[in-house]
Amino acid sequence: MEKEQRESRSGEKFTEELANLGIELNEHQKEQFDQYYELLVEWNKVMNLTGITEYEEVNLKHFTDSLSIARVKDMHQVQSVIDIGTGAGFPGIPLKIVYPELEVVLLDSLNKRIKFLDEVIRTLGLEKIRTIHGRAEDFAKKKEYRECFDLCVSRAVANLATLSEYCLPFVKVEGEFISYKSGDSDEEIRDAEFAVKVLGGKITDVDKFQLPGTDMGRSLVKIKKVKNTAGKYPRKAGLPSKEPLKK
Repeated sequence: MEKEQRESRSGEKFTEELANLGIELNEHQKEQFDQYYELLVEWNKVMNLTGITEYEEVNLKHFTDSLSIARVKDMHQVQSVIDIGTGAGFPGIPLKIVYPELEVVLLDSLNKRIKFLDEVIRTLGLEKIRTIHGRAEDFAKKKEYRECFDLCVSRAVANLATLSEYCLPFVKVEGEFISYKSGDSDEEIRDAEFAVKVLGGKITDVDKFQLPGTDMGRSLVKIKKVKNTAGKYPRKAGLPSKEPLKK
């Protein structure tokens, strides 16, 4: 009964906002999002996953926000994705639910979040998706991860220069890093241009919009990988955040 009430209250709004992104969920996918929501709220009682727990807000501010990448990227043309600093699984798990053909890697530095993500993957029956526990600075040096992904995504809270050093080393040449930022990130984006260039990238687009049904301004920053990242990047753990690359 509770689930039916949620569906009548919020399911239509979620469906409508996804339709605006060109996304139509089948019944199995709707059920997966509901299962994800239930797990998020349940685990959030014992660990800090999100400050947003109301059904409609989770649909809009986590699920729809994660899928807003469809505004700027044809995800059907992507084979492999790595989500850096995935936290509670955003945007990686919503992308995997909607685009089941994707090969997805979720990276996070906190082991208890990894356990939560593994439980989500198991409960939802997701395939071709796995978690890795550790720091981006370490995994980006590993041959099996370095410059291996078509797309890197991150909703992590760090400045763009720092995020670029974490993320661009994972991206293939001609691939992309897309960063989810707030709507008022113009100065941060300008300040990151030097770091992006040094790391082999080029900012090609900044898509600004308001997240539907909220007062949240968003920016999707598209960075194309135009050449290989020099082997010395990323620098050792901690340095990208303490000393972002700048002129």
